[in-house]
Amino acid sequence: MTKFKCHFCAMCNGQACKSELPGMGGVRENENFMLNVCGWKNVRKEYREKIESYLSQSVEFRIPKISVAPMTGAVENMGYGEESEYYEEIANASSNVGIGLCLGDGFPDEKLKFGIRAIERIREREKNAMRASVFIKPYSNERIIERIGWASKIADLVGIDIDSYNILTMRNLVNLEKKDAARLSEIRDFVHGKLGVPFSIKGIFTDDDIELVKKVRPDVAYISNHGGRIDTRTGSTAEYLAKNAAELRKWCGEVWVDGGIRTPLDVATAHALGADRVLIGRPFVTALCQDGERGVCGKVLEMSMIRFGADSYRDE
Repeated sequence: MTKFKCHFCAMCNGQACKSELPGMGGVRENENFMLNVCGWKNVRKEYREKIESYLSQSVEFRIPKISVAPMTGAVENMGYGEESEYYEEIANASSNVGIGLCLGDGFPDEKLKFGIRAIERIREREKNAMRASVFIKPYSNERIIERIGWASKIADLVGIDIDSYNILTMRNLVNLEKKDAARLSEIRDFVHGKLGVPFSIKGIFTDDDIELVKKVRPDVAYISNHGGRIDTRTGSTAEYLAKNAAELRKWCGEVWVDGGIRTPLDVATAHALGADRVLIGRPFVTALCQDGERGVCGKVLEMSMIRFGADSYRDE
């Protein structure tokens, strides 16, 4: 039986897995991991009226757009016996449940290839056109373009995961670059010209990142601090979204966010504060580890918000 690294806490708040890396924890004693989780409740207190107004809408106007966040390292971080097993399971679950899927890459290159192949198998078996949003770490542009080529038939969006530059182990393994606007614009133009799909910058979390978005003008600005797993400024993605969504939207087509989202009310809060899409990582992974595809289906239904209205605050 697989021994997964998650502690399967009743509330995934970062207390049990402090600094468990490899594993499901984060850096600095899970500081930003824990801030991400409590951040959504904190911003609800400050923006209560805005969120209540959003929740007062009819269901059809607040059906959430949810995707599985890009997560890799199934063996070292999650406890899977084989890397390919995770990608097959999460791709099948995403396809059958009907939510978006993001693929990330890592070291070695097979991690991205496993994800691509899992989607190709579904397409062949189900005779459908399943695709995924593909996020690539900030290698040299030459290597990025090579990886885009691998994913060209299954990608519905390509993004550069700029915040993963701050993962020291990855940077030492594969020579990651700190991307400037010119290099990101080169990739944007390639993605638009060769694939004809949207381009995203993932890892927006600082003032400097906003300046990058202004210069590059990506289709999607993706707010993330890597689930608290990287060294960056102290804070939560919730407060960053609340503060900066309106400014970011001036320079991009959509704003996405991940980090600490645990409840339907968190999903609603993210949408009410300006997120076009909400990406969920650990909760879907732990549901998958506990109960396979059925667990993911249950978690998606839980997060759907269909049963939630403006009175949802009564529990807070």
